Amino acid sequence: MANKEATVAELEDKFKSSTAVLLTEYRGLSVAKLKELRRSISADATYAVVKNTLTKIAANNAGISAFDDELAGPSAIAFVHGDPVNVAKGLRDFAKANPLLVVKGGYFDGAALSAEEVGKLADLESREVLLAKLAGAFKASLFGAAYLFNAPLSKAVRTVDALREKQESAA
Repeated sequence: MANKEATVAELEDKFKSSTAVLLTEYRGLSVAKLKELRRSISADATYAVVKNTLTKIAANNAGISAFDDELAGPSAIAFVHGDPVNVAKGLRDFAKANPLLVVKGGYFDGAALSAEEVGKLADLESREVLLAKLAGAFKASLFGAAYLFNAPLSKAVRTVDALREKQESAA
C-alpha cells in the first residue's frame, strides 16, 4: 500500500512539474523499441510506462482529468520538461516507423489535447526555429530603419557636394 502511495505521489509531482504531458499506448512494442523511443525524446521528456489506476489518481490529484477516459490498455506517458513540440514530433516520427505506438492525447498549457491536436502540435516549428525567424524579422526591420535614417543624410551630403562642385566650376 505504501508503495502505491509513493508511486501516486511521484506521478503527481511529474504531472505538476511538466510543461506538457503526452499519453500513448505501446501495445506490442518490444523493450528495445521502448528504450529507443525513450532515448529519442530524452532531451525534452521522460517517458514512463504507467499503471492506469494509479496514474488516474495522480492526474486527478494534480487537477488533470483529461486522461480519465483514455487510461485503458498498456499506457505510457511522456512527461515533458523541455520543448513540447520536439516531443510531439519525436512521438509522431516514432509512431510512423512503429505503428504499434499510438498517441492517445495530451495535456498542455492547462488544456486537454486530443490525438489530432497533438499531431498539430508536432507540425509546428520548434521554439528555436520560431525564435530565429523572429530575430531575422527584427534584424531586417532594423536594417530598414537604419537605411531610412541614413538616406536623408547621404542625400544631403550629395547635394552639398554638388553645390560645392558647381561653385568651384563657376569660380
